[in-house]
Amino acid sequence: MPVNSFPFLMQWGDIMAWCELAFQYDGTYEGFLCCIYESYIHKEFPIAFCDDEEFYTLYEVRVINTVPDHAKRIQQSIDNISKRASLIVRRTYLACLPEKEQHLYRFVRRLYADGPDFIRNISDPVYYPIHRALRHMDGELEKLRGFVRFTDYNGFLGAEIEPKNRVLPLLRHHFCSRYANESFFIYDRTHKELLMHSAGHSRIAQVDTIHLNAPGDEEIFYRSLWKRFFETVSITQRENPRCQNTFLPKRYRGTMTEFLPVDAGTNTAKAVLENE
Repeated sequence: MPVNSFPFLMQWGDIMAWCELAFQYDGTYEGFLCCIYESYIHKEFPIAFCDDEEFYTLYEVRVINTVPDHAKRIQQSIDNISKRASLIVRRTYLACLPEKEQHLYRFVRRLYADGPDFIRNISDPVYYPIHRALRHMDGELEKLRGFVRFTDYNGFLGAEIEPKNRVLPLLRHHFCSRYANESFFIYDRTHKELLMHSAGHSRIAQVDTIHLNAPGDEEIFYRSLWKRFFETVSITQRENPRCQNTFLPKRYRGTMTEFLPVDAGTNTAKAVLENE
């Protein structure tokens, strides 16, 4: 789809004459798309992005309001150019990439100017940081699909994770399909997000803290069985801590049953579920 199909994007060639500002937005993906929209409409080049009101910079700060129609227009323009590029932008926004907004803004700018062919070149200076961030996130997703450990709270399954990336939106389909007949939640301690599933419906909500009951006797019994199994299948003579750390990094073990005391509670996760 040629760029001239979107008249509001036609001024990018004259970007050197644009005013440099810092953009403050609400931290959502739709808000970021609105930043792109406002950048082109007002010929303003975002030198920095921030979602924090306590934002200090020497540049003039402009507050960008999230307007669904503006976000939809930008999203459609990216979709029309390249479905693959659209997926890259969506997934990268969930990655733990430092200054991700600047990287994504440059990516979209390049997409509008040159089309999607540059994505074929992994070493492209615009695409490479994004490609590397996506590879890191894909690796974390693959590990969490197998490392999530659930606790039974009177018929309601619960788990906690501490990922570097915002993985719950990407793990949602996997766990909701795998446990379609179960009621469960997964709490992301890092990003304060809670995935809830029950009766075939699921949603993700921002939750600062949750309060969970300590595991009951039956749960402790099954934890003991799992730990005994874990220890039994291990061959002491062939223990290789270095290899184990490669396939099971230590940062995942803080929420895994086999590495915790059988009566470990949930005092470290303080999330409120009473109203859910």
